[in-house]
Amino acid sequence: MREKIRIIMYSSADKIDGQGVGSAYLEQVNLIKEGASDLFDVEINDWIKTPDIQHFHTLDPFYFLKMQDPKAACIVYCHFLPDTLDGSINIPAPFMKTFQSYVISFYKAADRLVVVNPIFIDELVQYGIEREKIYYIPNYVSKDKFYKKSNEERVAIRAKYGLKEDDFVVLGAGQVQTRKGVLDFVDVAKKSPDVQFVWAGGFSFGRITDGYEELKKIQENHPDNVHFIGIIPREEMIDIYNMSDVLFMPSYNELFPMTILEAVNIHIPLVLRDLDLYKNILFDHYMKDISNDGFAQCIKTLKEDSSVYETYAKESEKISEFYSKENVLSMWIDFYLDAYKEKQDKLLKKKSK
Repeated sequence: MREKIRIIMYSSADKIDGQGVGSAYLEQVNLIKEGASDLFDVEINDWIKTPDIQHFHTLDPFYFLKMQDPKAACIVYCHFLPDTLDGSINIPAPFMKTFQSYVISFYKAADRLVVVNPIFIDELVQYGIEREKIYYIPNYVSKDKFYKKSNEERVAIRAKYGLKEDDFVVLGAGQVQTRKGVLDFVDVAKKSPDVQFVWAGGFSFGRITDGYEELKKIQENHPDNVHFIGIIPREEMIDIYNMSDVLFMPSYNELFPMTILEAVNIHIPLVLRDLDLYKNILFDHYMKDISNDGFAQCIKTLKEDSSVYETYAKESEKISEFYSKENVLSMWIDFYLDAYKEKQDKLLKKKSK
């Protein structure tokens, strides 16, 4: 056996800009490469070398073939459920059903499945996936890449995007999709004319994006206090968070948005739709509502009451501290070592028969 365990990561997530899946993939790979180099050799999309562990971050058909390797432990990252495809991409119903069936087949073929939110374990079990092979490991964002900048830098960034030093800026970030609540974001902006609303993101999947025509019209005919700034390279998103006062995510469905982890590193308050999926990962450290009037009131309170603003800024800091590098790295190390041992034990047992 080699001195180190060889992990080959397979992903095409970074080929399309503006996807949280791509951000999660890059962060996870860097975390293992930098934090566990004494235990693991990490390769990317290498079809030549022999893996001890194969970790699939996206569900490409060619990867499904690679999963048939009987000697490697096959790990699949569950970044979405079939249900979450609704409101994201617009595919004719027969093709959507076929794709959803393929997704479940891919998940079932894995030795282990990793979810970023524990709430989805029960749903995966309902699809016929064994509970014992589903593991929860949260997403992670490096504090070296996302951190609070100086006020001087903040003012300069605002000027770059046509915003004033004293503007109250509410940020939405992610793909422009129906599921992300972009229409609600604009409606809340209409209810809050004294606040500037910025959406960072675009149509990563072009015209097949669900609600494309309506969303495109909104982009082209938006209120004066709404700014659609398009897809921003991830290395520049630190500036977008730093120029903002609040992260507002009216999404209807998520797993564990990377935008939230990125924003809390800057310690800005969160205003989120009241979804069950956030309860086990954000621990009520955020403002929440279910209606656009309620969202507008949350934002108004944060703008006008400095004590409330400071309270929720500290709540975001608590989230940032919980998802520390050390904690998440430890979970991945234990997971990989156990997955490798389990696979080797199965191979030895099979060989001895």
